[in-house]
Amino acid sequence: MDSAKNLPVAVIGAGPVGLAAAAHLLERSLEPLILEAGTTAGAAIDQWRHIRLFSPWRFNLDAAAVRLLESAGWEAPRPTALPYGGELVDNYLAPLAGLPAIASRLQTGARVVAVTRAGMDKTHTRNRDTTPFTVRVEHADGETRDHTVAAVIDASGTWSGRNPLGTSGLPAIGEDTAADRISAPLPDVTGRDRAAFAGRRVLVVGAGHSAANTLTSLAELAREEPETRILWAVRGASAAKVYGGGDADGLPARGQLGGRVRRLVEAGRIELHTGFGISSLKSLDSHVTVEAADGRTLDADIVVPCTGFRPDLDILREIRLELDPAVEAPRELGPLIDPEFHSCGTVPPHGARLLAHPDKDFYIVGMKSYGRAPTFLLATGYEQVRSVVAALAGDREAADTVQLELPETGVCSTDAGTSCDVPAAATAAGPDAGCCAAPEPVLVGFPTGLSHGRSGGN
Repeated sequence: MDSAKNLPVAVIGAGPVGLAAAAHLLERSLEPLILEAGTTAGAAIDQWRHIRLFSPWRFNLDAAAVRLLESAGWEAPRPTALPYGGELVDNYLAPLAGLPAIASRLQTGARVVAVTRAGMDKTHTRNRDTTPFTVRVEHADGETRDHTVAAVIDASGTWSGRNPLGTSGLPAIGEDTAADRISAPLPDVTGRDRAAFAGRRVLVVGAGHSAANTLTSLAELAREEPETRILWAVRGASAAKVYGGGDADGLPARGQLGGRVRRLVEAGRIELHTGFGISSLKSLDSHVTVEAADGRTLDADIVVPCTGFRPDLDILREIRLELDPAVEAPRELGPLIDPEFHSCGTVPPHGARLLAHPDKDFYIVGMKSYGRAPTFLLATGYEQVRSVVAALAGDREAADTVQLELPETGVCSTDAGTSCDVPAAATAAGPDAGCCAAPEPVLVGFPTGLSHGRSGGN
């Protein structure tokens, strides 16, 4: 960054990892320009504020952000408490974004549509490493403006990139035209979104704990709204991996959730359809007909997609990236996080060196850095940005000294796509309930185990 010392560093996204990056930049006397597409910091998390995380506060707070907050008199929540998404926003991200040091550098309603090198596309090489970046942004006032920056930290996440319902990674035929019949990935079926689900035919698609989470919430809704009909479609030949090991499961919460779903299916309260790889959706005036590859059909009023997420790489088309061909993470990181072989607990600490791309001073961090691998923890993202900012500041020793203490039970998801931290089902426990007092959190996605990933047979 020597050639662009007077330019800011663009931070794309004002979620937990993006704001942490900004806090570290400020500590290093570097100027952040924080660009958030939503109307507020943590806008994506705010969409699932009814969900309780299954990692406690101590793994969800960044050290530099905490130092900045505490200097303004902020009191940290109890480290062992399990926060809801809404608490993460209201009690941490909103206060952080509201600090003058952050607020004066945060632009909301600022959607990044492209990143490139100033005056050159990706085919140009001469003086590339010393040329500033151009970040093109669509602003809330309707104008599109280019911002010249010294470096770019992309912490935009994957929430906006839901995986399609169709097989082979492609949208089902008619999926786009049926969009008004497809819900958000984590709907609040017993609260905010209740009216859209009560008394209706609901098809949940997915074979992980995100699906199981929604199914158990729908069953709760159906007790109060008996006309609610719950359909569940999975691609596999059985739902055994969702059911887990029951009482013998090494992860009690996983076994408890799986056992609940199994009992609901056996009692006929959930109608399970296995081997149902979706090929098409046909929108009708009153419902949508979902067809499997083998010709079977299901009629539903609303479809809940529990299919995971993928990164939006279109905005980086003019950046020289080097990505793992399988998971679309930085090439050096990809093999370390591939969910075929790894879970949260087996991903080693990593920083700027593994996150680097051919374009110098450009980094993808946070959930987006994991591409399609859903094995991410917030604590991992915080260590990423600490290292990346150290590298941008020229402190290579600090950048290369990466350390990370992960939760002992790093449980991962192969279909949630958001994070190993989220979501766990909301419970009746109060917001101050600690990890010992709170009910067992409900996991999301098919956990890949502590010592191996999917290929280990978990």
